[in-house]
Formats: sequence, structure tokens, C-alpha cells
Amino acid sequence: MRDAILVYPMLAMVLLSAAVLSILFRSRVRAVKEGQLSARYYRLYQHETEPDYAAKPARHFINLFEAPTLFYAACLAAMITHQVSPLTVSLAWLYVALRLVHAFIHLTNNRLRWRMRAYFASWNILVVLWVSIAAGVASGS
Repeated sequence: MRDAILVYPMLAMVLLSAAVLSILFRSRVRAVKEGQLSARYYRLYQHETEPDYAAKPARHFINLFEAPTLFYAACLAAMITHQVSPLTVSLAWLYVALRLVHAFIHLTNNRLRWRMRAYFASWNILVVLWVSIAAGVASGS
């Protein structure tokens, strides 16, 4: 049962995705209401350009289904192989924290230098998480 503790950082990532989706939806409604886009644009995403305030959360939402899928897979792999340890739990929460920082930066001031640091730090943590799980499996512990 202790292996199931990784459900919580996974839930946090799902909640982050839901929050970004909410921001995305509101920004798209705003763009249509303010006349910056027609509602028809969202049928095929052609012939118009989303304003930056709508494009940014759209890109971020897509990003949450790229590298984070490897995070979900790592958590599930750790639970299935019984490689859940204080290290894996800490790495999982650190990954979530860095993704929160990345989302905050991207959706607010969007300072590229800081955003990239958060992004690559989260990737480093993800790699360390996977290596720690694989090492545990390889050692038979």
C-alpha cells in the first residue's frame, strides 16, 4: 500500500493540467468575446491567429502532455515494480514543483531564461527518477 503514495504527485500534475486548461478556456472565450478571433477559428484552427494571451496557455497545455507522460509512466513503473522509496517520492514531488514553477513563469512574465531553467531542471529530475527506478529493479531490491 505504501507504493500508492505516488498517486499524490500524479494527482498534483493532473490538477496542474486542469488549471492550465481552465486558463486556456477562459483566454479563448475572451478572444472571441473581444472580437480578436471568430468562433469559427476553433473548428479547424486555420485562417486566423490566436492572440498571445490565448496562444501561450494553448502551448503550455500541449506541453503538459509531452514530457509529463514520462513522469506518469515513471510513477506507475515505480509502483508496479515496488521501487517506491523516500527518494522516488521526493523526486516525484520535486518534478511536480518544477513543473509548477515552469507553468507559473510561462503563463505570467514568460522570462525565457527562467522558464528554460525550470524546464530543464524538471527534465533532469525526471531522468534521475527513471535511473533510480531502473537501478532498483536491476539490483533486485
